[in-house]
Amino acid sequence: MKKINKVQLKQLVEAALFVADAPMTKLALRESVLAEFTVSERALNEVLKELVLDYQPRGIQLVEVASGYRFQSLDSLSPWLSRMWQENAPRYSRAMLETLALIAYRQPITRGEIEAVRGVAVSSNIIRTLTERDWIKVVGHKEVPGKPSLYATTRQFLDYFSLKSLADLPGSEVFEGLEDNEQPPATATLEAPSDDDRAIETAEQKREENE
Repeated sequence: MKKINKVQLKQLVEAALFVADAPMTKLALRESVLAEFTVSERALNEVLKELVLDYQPRGIQLVEVASGYRFQSLDSLSPWLSRMWQENAPRYSRAMLETLALIAYRQPITRGEIEAVRGVAVSSNIIRTLTERDWIKVVGHKEVPGKPSLYATTRQFLDYFSLKSLADLPGSEVFEGLEDNEQPPATATLEAPSDDDRAIETAEQKREENE
C-alpha cells in the first residue's frame, strides 16, 4: 500500500467528492480513489471535517447526508441559481406534503392510518407520485385483516432534504409557510401535518373515480 500525506489526501478527497455524481460514503472513498493508499480512519475523518469547515463561508458547501458526503450550493442562493434552468420545477399540493410528513414522522404507517389522522382519503396519485420520486417505499405489511402495506421514507428522501438520518427531522413545522402547489426547497424542514386545504385532494379523488 502506498503512503499519502495529508495535503494530497485532502486534495484527492475534495476532487473525488467534487466530480462524483452522487454522495459518497467514507467506505466508497476507501474502495475507489483511496484503494491503493494507507489511510487511517482518523486521518480521513480529519480531512472531511476540514473540508466541511473550509466550505462553510462559501456559496458551495460540503454536507453529509444519508448516502454520504456531497457538495451542494448554499440554499439561500437557490432563487438566483434556479434561473440557470428553464424547465419548471415539480410542484406539490399541500395534501401531498402532509401525507409525506405523516409517513416521515410516524413510519412505518399504513394508508388507512394516514387517512385516520388527516380525516380524508389519501389519493392514489399522491402515493404513486411519492413512490415515483423514490421518497417512500413499502417496507412490509401490517398483520391485520387485508394486510395493508406499511410505508416508510427512503434514503433518497433524506438526501433530498439534506438529512443524515430520521433523527435529524425537526420536532415541529411541516413545510411551514408553503402554500398549495409550492415546491419545497431541497433543505425544507418538515412539521406536523395540518388539517387545512383538503380541496385539492378531494378533486384528485373525484378525478380518479371518473377515470
